[in-house]
This record gives sequence, structure tokens and C-alpha cells, in this order.
Amino acid sequence: MSCIRFSTTAQREQFRAAAPGMPGVDTALDATDDVATRMSVPVFTEGKLRRLLALASSPSAKIRESVASNRHAPAAVLDTLAHDGDSGVRSWVARNETAPLAVLDGLARDRDDSVRAWVATNPSTPPALVAHLSFDESETVRGVVRWRLGGGDVVSPASGASRD
Repeated sequence: MSCIRFSTTAQREQFRAAAPGMPGVDTALDATDDVATRMSVPVFTEGKLRRLLALASSPSAKIRESVASNRHAPAAVLDTLAHDGDSGVRSWVARNETAPLAVLDGLARDRDDSVRAWVATNPSTPPALVAHLSFDESETVRGVVRWRLGGGDVVSPASGASRD
């Protein structure tokens, strides 16, 4: 049985009538009436956490990127991956909306301008840090900041005022 149900109410009633007394049928069919239940994200378990912790030290950068992008990755794991030798891994940490401020702050000073640009796009990056990035040495990062700010003026990180 799929975790996503496309059955209509009429189809569920027909199935219920065709399988009277079948254990679990009523519960399974009734759960599909609740859109929130059908669309909910699976519960994050201790086992999933253990897998994330194990995968964070994978020799494969692509697997570490997957961990870095996971919204359930613990802060300590994101902090470790923020220092990864692969810029792709660090970029995924920079994009992670659950990354702690201290991690984002460190990545805003990353040697790779693409990582700094991803920090600028992260909706969790505070305005003061975005303002700091508006003075980045890289035109790419400054352009991303302008895009994030809607093409408006660049803001001074010290004063919060527009720069001429």
C-alpha cells in the first residue's frame, strides 16, 4: 500500500464493503480522509538520527551533502560539516534553514564565494549578517544579496542605513 492515497470517498466505501471485518481496514481507510495525515512528513526517529550521524562521516561528499541538507541534522553535525573540505558540503549547510546562527556566521566568512552566496540566500540568515555580506569582496555574493533584498540599496552592517 502506498503512503499516498488517491482513492475517492466512494472508492474507499466500496473497498470497505468488499472487505468486511478485515483487520485494520477501517483505520487505514479513515486516515486517508485527513489530508494533513496523508501529507504529513514521517516522524523523525532515534534510528534516523543514528543514520544521519553515521552518514555525516561518509567518504562520499554527495552523502555528506545529503546529511548537510537534512532539516533534522543536529547542530553539532552541521557545525562539523560546515568545516568540511568539500565546498559542496559546506554549501548545503549554508542552505539549511535549521543551521544555527553561529554556523551561518562562520560560513559567511568561508573561502569559497559560492558558500557565502548560499548563506545570503538562506531565509534563516539574520538581516545583520546579510548586510555584512553586502560588502563581500565577491561580486557574486553582493549580487545575491541585492537579489535577496529585491534589488534595493545595499545596507551598511554598522549603521543599518542605506549606502550611496
